[in-house]
Amino acid sequence: MFGKILFATSASPACDNAAKVAFELARRNEARLYVFHVLGVPTRGFGQYVRDLKSGEEEVADADYREWVTEELKHVYEAQFKDFGPPNAALQLAVGVPHTEILRFARQEGVDLIVMGAHGRDEDAAASRVRSIIGNTMQKVAKSARCPVLIVNRPCNTCWHMFSNIVFSTDFSKPADAAFQFAYRTAREVGAKLYLFHACDLGGSGLYPSQAEIERQLERARKQMQDRYVSKMTDYDNYQVEIWEGTPYVEILKYARDRKADLIVMAHHAREVPAEDAEIGSTVEQVVLRSACPVASVTHEERVA
Repeated sequence: MFGKILFATSASPACDNAAKVAFELARRNEARLYVFHVLGVPTRGFGQYVRDLKSGEEEVADADYREWVTEELKHVYEAQFKDFGPPNAALQLAVGVPHTEILRFARQEGVDLIVMGAHGRDEDAAASRVRSIIGNTMQKVAKSARCPVLIVNRPCNTCWHMFSNIVFSTDFSKPADAAFQFAYRTAREVGAKLYLFHACDLGGSGLYPSQAEIERQLERARKQMQDRYVSKMTDYDNYQVEIWEGTPYVEILKYARDRKADLIVMAHHAREVPAEDAEIGSTVEQVVLRSACPVASVTHEERVA
């Protein structure tokens, strides 16, 4: 299913959960795995001095420094490399702005999937608990990546048989169509059950709808689900459709937990704007931060068909 997987890491503990999923996913798919690390941002033009992203100190990105970082990465992921083994895993280093270099490498190698933590640094993870936001690098990668981005924020206890239960959550926006393609293709190829889910945000307007209005919205959502997705799965019957009402991210998380989901697939954003201009949606952001399983953010259609 995935021929090339890029695992973007800062090598901090915040990336440990993503590392487990990336190595396991690559092993099961017999995929080429790139463990990718950005050394730091050049302090001056194209000079050799970089600002180390972990320590914040200025370093000379010469051969010795690269070798030291390479050894550090090997040490951090020693157990995973030992189990995975060559020649399908490779360490890659780059100098520059992290999200730019991750996207550049992914595009250059034509990777099928990028795996990341929701944050690259431990202090970011701590901040997220207070501010409920995801890391800046992850947001920028998810926004511009041409392939799906798998975000792993917490230990995944159901991922080791990946993937058996896939929840595709939709708001019926155009970007959600690309997410559906990815969810459907993945479910078909691995024989997973596909759950098509929509949460009617009945309180979004600040008004209290009547019961008749609630029933109308639910019925409209069922018809959209049938017309937009189910009608395209003519030879696939391992799916289930569910329409709930409530705050979308809360209902998505409840439904995923109820179905023991090991993957949630969502569009990066809902608004009908060019992907390059769209910020990550608040619903997917909250799902990423709170989900017990990985969340795939899908932005572009062309790399998931």
